[in-house]
Parts: sequence; structure tokens; C-alpha cells
Amino acid sequence: MNPIRIKDKDFVLSISDADIQQAVKRVGEAINRDLADKNPLFICVLNGAFMFAGDLMKVVNIPCEITFIKLSSYDGLYSTGAVKEIIGLNESVVGRNVVVVEDIVDTGVTMEKILGSLRAKGANEIHVATFLQKPDALQRDIQVDYVAMKIPSRFIVGYGLDYDGYGRNLKDIYTVID
Repeated sequence: MNPIRIKDKDFVLSISDADIQQAVKRVGEAINRDLADKNPLFICVLNGAFMFAGDLMKVVNIPCEITFIKLSSYDGLYSTGAVKEIIGLNESVVGRNVVVVEDIVDTGVTMEKILGSLRAKGANEIHVATFLQKPDALQRDIQVDYVAMKIPSRFIVGYGLDYDGYGRNLKDIYTVID
């Protein structure tokens, strides 16, 4: 497969749409089984998790709600280490069972902030569902309950993940060529 170009970087296909959908189905079925009587509130972390959340909600068939928050911690190819809240949570989570839906957990800095905030706001049970996890990049002690795929610590785009705003619309996932 030929590389694709986004802005000033070249990327090569690394995860196909078919593999993505199979992994999403597996996570959705696990959530259906584990949270069947919990009436969870899914909290999708924008912008990156919108595709994963959309596909996941097509598989999840238990009573639930979904809402959205928007945080930022990236500048170009690199995490800044600082998490900025752009759109906050409008729903009460007091006594609720919550599933945070994230596109990727790499350092864990953003997820640590989200989990701390939800605990402080009185959430009952908090689960994390991420499409991708970079185990080698993890710097925080956080639990991720549902992981669709584990990947190496390389920069990727597609399926909601971007490079300076571009590439989110790609149905497959591509890895940067160094």
C-alpha cells in the first residue's frame, strides 16, 4: 500500500477498517455483558473519540445515555503534558455508573485528570473504554477496563485521531513514517 501524505508527514496503513470494526464489536459486547443492569452514562472525549463512540453505540444495546466533553493535550505530534478543558461536563454524575470513551490512552495524563474529576463529582463506578492503548507510553497508574487494541508508541492518524486537525476522517489508521 502506498503511503498517504498529511501536511508535511507521510503515513502508512497500520490498522484496517475491518480490524477496527471487529475490535469495536468485541468491546461493545463486553460492555453489554458487564454493565447490563447499570444504566451507564457514556462520556465521549472529543474530538478524537467521536468515531469510536459512534461505532461503539451501534453495538451497545443496554439502556444508557451518552454525553460529550472536550479536552486538549496535544500540539502537533506530541503531548504537551498539560490538559486543557474546552467543553466541560453538563450532566450530573452523582451516583451514576460512568464509562469514559477515549480514542487513545498513551501517557495517561488526560485520563488521570478525567477520572479525578469524575470521582470528585460523585460518580459511582467509573469504567474506561479506549479504542487504542500505548502500554509503553503509560506514565500514570490508571486502570483501563476496555481496550480495543494495544499499539506501539508511534504517532498515528485516522479513525478520529488527527495530525494538527487533519486525518480524523480516515476510516483506517495510519502510522507516521520517520
